[in-house]
Amino acid sequence: MSRGLPFRMLVGLLAGVVLGVAAHLGLGDSPALERFVRTVTEPVGKIFLRLLFMLVIPLILSGLALGVSGVGDLGRLGRIGIKTLLYTVVASTLAVLLGVGMVNLFRPGEGLSPALRQRLLAHASAVPAAAATGTTGVDFLVNLVPANIVKAMGDGDMLAVMVFALFLGLGLAMVRTAPARRFEEALEGLYEVVMRLLGVVIEAAPVGVAALLFSLTARLGYEVLRQLGAYVGVVVASLAIHQFVVYSLSVSWLGGMSPVRFFRGVRAAMLTAFSTASSNATLPTALAVAERELGLPPHVSRFVLTVGSTANQNGTALFEGVTVLFLAQFYGVHLDFARQLTVVFICILGGIGTAGVPAGSIPVVVMILGMVGVPAEGIGMILGVDRFLDMCRTTLNVTGDLAAAVVVSRGEAARAPVAGD
Repeated sequence: MSRGLPFRMLVGLLAGVVLGVAAHLGLGDSPALERFVRTVTEPVGKIFLRLLFMLVIPLILSGLALGVSGVGDLGRLGRIGIKTLLYTVVASTLAVLLGVGMVNLFRPGEGLSPALRQRLLAHASAVPAAAATGTTGVDFLVNLVPANIVKAMGDGDMLAVMVFALFLGLGLAMVRTAPARRFEEALEGLYEVVMRLLGVVIEAAPVGVAALLFSLTARLGYEVLRQLGAYVGVVVASLAIHQFVVYSLSVSWLGGMSPVRFFRGVRAAMLTAFSTASSNATLPTALAVAERELGLPPHVSRFVLTVGSTANQNGTALFEGVTVLFLAQFYGVHLDFARQLTVVFICILGGIGTAGVPAGSIPVVVMILGMVGVPAEGIGMILGVDRFLDMCRTTLNVTGDLAAAVVVSRGEAARAPVAGD
């Protein structure tokens, strides 16, 4: 991502909103405005969304498989690997449940008048939900396992694709032969190519954001801004609760470390994460902080933080859950308990397979929207404010990796003495 892209995204957001509101106030429901939206801005926005959809399957397949195989051979790693995996799953689950609970409590996406919502849905793309999301109980569990992975990809059954990617990653972790390593390298090559293409698509995001928001505000006016502000507030509040409450409890109860000492020691990593919005870019700083400030055993901290930079994305998982439910509320799409549970499950897996780079979670969000039947056009609103939210959730991701290192280190080796401890 180029340095000027966040600013250009903000410009795209403002341009789309200002011009769209002005067109709505000046032209109202005129046929000329509707024709311009239908033939110019709406197609541009849909092409941008299709480019994101196009990259979802190869990104999930390679990213999730590599995220699981990156844990390594659990039999060889033993206690450290198992503790890391268990903590990652539990922490991600708590993060998503917190975000989903906050959205259901405050309901930031509601407030549009029924007439405006009907107009919004009338022009939204029809996105059928995957068949697996409409079932419950035993049928749901059966549908998680694909009978034909190629057919599952063609049908857009992303749950089945994710389960296959999990099994593929487990297989790569268990088979340590030279051919298996070459296949893993091929997946790494696919992942790098897809990430490069994603970077190209994201570079065009300012145009896509402007087009999507112009189409939205030209039809609805400025009423959409209130929901957007409420959404940002819910995301930031959820991240803050997980950061300072959940992590404080985990490092204190499970890691045996004072939360005050922990947060004082990880300040440098938090600042680096906030400024770069990249878990991968923050990894060197996090490694230094773990050993010098927290006194963690190097063999534990290096493993946990390296794996965590891609597989322990608590902030990303929380953000994805909040975003999907917010847009469902915004478009008036009712998600029952079973579908919300599906969203939680996918977000937990998404936290393992999402790239630790700026905007790496956007394709996953677009994929989940398609699975639960929510129009993907709403992603334009999210992209307009995503840079700030990306900085916040990356800070949570990195802090979560360090908290995991503290928890896993307990009982593995005596911590080195640290001044002031």
